[in-house]
Amino acid sequence: MKAVRDAVPIDAVVSEYLQLRNAGGGNLKGLCPFHDEKSPSFQVSPSKGLFHCFGCQEGGDTIAFVMKIDHLSFSETVERLAARAGITLRYEEGGYNPTHQRGERIRLVEAHKAAAQYYAEQLDGAEAEIGRRFLAERGFDQAAAGHFGVGYSPAGWDHLTRHLRGRGFSDKELILSGLSQDGRRGPIDRFRGRLMWPIRDVGGDVVGFGARRLRDDDNGPKYLNTPETPIYRKSQVLYGIDLAKKDIAKSSRAVVVEGYTDVMACHLAGVTTAIATCGTAFGGDHIKILRRLLMDNGSARVIFTFDGDAAGQKAALRAFEDDQKFAAETYIAIAPDGMDPCELRLVKGDEAVQELVEPRTPLFEFALRQIVNRYDLETPAGRAAALDEAAPIVARIKNVASQHEVAVELAGMLGILDTQFVVKRVAQLARWARDRGGAPDGRPRPGTGPRPPAPAGQRQAQPSFTGPALNLRSPAHRTERELLKLALQYPALVSPAFDAYGADEFTAPPYAAVRRTIAEAGGAAQGVDAAADYLARVRAAAPDDTVRAMVTELAVEAVLTRTVDEAYAGEQLVQVRLRAVDRRVHEVQGTLTRLGTHGDPERLAAVQNELWVLQQYGQSLRNHGVAAL
Repeated sequence: MKAVRDAVPIDAVVSEYLQLRNAGGGNLKGLCPFHDEKSPSFQVSPSKGLFHCFGCQEGGDTIAFVMKIDHLSFSETVERLAARAGITLRYEEGGYNPTHQRGERIRLVEAHKAAAQYYAEQLDGAEAEIGRRFLAERGFDQAAAGHFGVGYSPAGWDHLTRHLRGRGFSDKELILSGLSQDGRRGPIDRFRGRLMWPIRDVGGDVVGFGARRLRDDDNGPKYLNTPETPIYRKSQVLYGIDLAKKDIAKSSRAVVVEGYTDVMACHLAGVTTAIATCGTAFGGDHIKILRRLLMDNGSARVIFTFDGDAAGQKAALRAFEDDQKFAAETYIAIAPDGMDPCELRLVKGDEAVQELVEPRTPLFEFALRQIVNRYDLETPAGRAAALDEAAPIVARIKNVASQHEVAVELAGMLGILDTQFVVKRVAQLARWARDRGGAPDGRPRPGTGPRPPAPAGQRQAQPSFTGPALNLRSPAHRTERELLKLALQYPALVSPAFDAYGADEFTAPPYAAVRRTIAEAGGAAQGVDAAADYLARVRAAAPDDTVRAMVTELAVEAVLTRTVDEAYAGEQLVQVRLRAVDRRVHEVQGTLTRLGTHGDPERLAAVQNELWVLQQYGQSLRNHGVAAL
C-alpha cells in the first residue's frame, strides 16, 4: 500500500477535484469538497501525503481522500491508484481476487470505458456516415470528434451488449450500468443508431453518455441520456469538466453553455473553460463542483450562455435563483439572432465565440429586466407592481454594498426618480427576511415584524386574513382604515404614493388583505385612469367574500373629516408609513441588543447601518411630511 501512496502525490489527486493554492509552510489550501464553506479551511500537505479540513475535521491520506470523495471501498481505491501509477498488484491466494470481487463502481466505469472506445471506433464505419455528416455540418472534423471522444452506436439491437459480454461483463452489470436494457429475449442496447458523447466526471472517468437522434424514423427523444445509475447522477455531472477544470481553476472563470456541441464549439474556439449540464437545469450540486474549482473568490466569474428564446430566458431565470450560492460574479451572454455558440462559430467564426463570452451583462440585471419588462412602466401602478416583484430579488443579494448598487440600478430601470426610496425598500425587505421568525406551521410568530409584500401582480392563494379583531381605538388601525377608504373613494388623492406601500405596512390583517386586493386590481392608479369600473375591479379581485365585504364597507363608509383634500390624504399616508418605520426601528434596536458587542462585526455593522437609515427616514417624515415619501 505504501508503494501506491508514494507513487501518486496527494496534491495531484486532490487537484482533480478542487483548486489548491499556497497556504504557506509547504502546505496547500482550498474549499473543502466534503462540506459547504465560504473560505478555504481544507489543507493538503504534499510532504506528509495528508489532508485535513479544519472546518469539518475530515482528514487522512490519499487513499482516504479518494475513498470518501468517490464512495469507493478500500480495495477499489487501491486498484484505481495503482492503475494510475502503473503498479501491478499481487493478490494473495484465498484473499481478494479482482476477477470475482472487483468493486461495483470500478466494474461500471470499466464497462463505460470499453463502451466509449467501441462507439468511437464505430464512427469510422459506413453506417455512421450520417453521424459524421451531422458533425461536419456543425464545423467538427475527425480530430474534433477524437478530442471529445464522440462516437456512434450501431442501429442493431445488441451490438454493444454482445461486445461487452465478450469483454467479460455480465448481463446484470450491463443493465446496472445503463448501457443495456431489458428486452423480450434478454438485454439489448439502450442506445441505437445515435451519435454518442461520453460524459466524464471531474476525475476523468466515463460515467455516462449523451446520445443524439440522427434519423427521422427514430421515435425517441432528440437527446437520450444515461439513466440514473450508481455512478451517474445528472445533477452532479458537468459535460466537459474533465477538459475544462484546469483552465477554470487557473483563470477563475467558467462558461456554462447548454449542449454538447456548444461545449465543443467553445473549446475549439479557444474558450476552454466551457462546460454544460447533461439534460437537466443548472443547480446546486453543479454549483458545488464549480465553486471548488473557482475557489469562489471575488475575482471569479461565471458566464451563462442561453438561447435568446423564451426557453432560454426561462433557463436564465432558473440559474438566477441559485445565483447567491456563488461568491463569484455571474453574467449572461446571449448571441445575436438567438444563435447558440455552435451556430455562432459556424456563421461568424472563433472570434465571435470568444467575444460572446466576455462578461458584460450581470445575471441579476438580465433577471430584473425580464421581470420589469412585464409591466407598463408608463403608469404609477405598473412601476409600483414591478417594484413589488423585483425588490425582494434585489434584497436577496448578500453583499450590502452590491445590494445598494443593484437597488440604485433597479430605480433607474423603473424610472423612479427617488432612488433612496427604492434603496430603503430593498434594505427593509432584506432585514425583514433575515430577522423574521416562523412558527412550526410556517406562519409568522406574533411580534416578529411585518412580512415582505407579495408581488403586486400575483393572486394571493392564502386565506383572506387571520389575527386579532380590529380595534378602532388604536390610532394605527384608525389611520390605516382612513388611508384605505381614501384609496377606494378618492384614489387620485393618494396615488401614486399609495401604490408603493406594501401590505406589511398595515398592521391589521383585514386591512393588509384589502391592500393586497387593491394591488391585485392594478393599484389606486386604476381609480384615476379608469374610475368608472375601479371599485368593481377591486371587488372582483378579492380572494373571498370576507375580503370583498370589507372592501365594500370601506368604499361606502364616510371619511372622518369634513374637508377631504390632499393635505388630509398626505397626513394619512405619512402616519401609516411613519408607524411602519417606527415599528421597524424598534425591531432593529431589539436585534442590536441581542447581538450585543460580541456579535459578528459585519452583521453588527449592517444592522447599525439600517438603524441609522431608518432613523434618518423617520426624522425626514416628521420634518417634511408627504414630501419625504
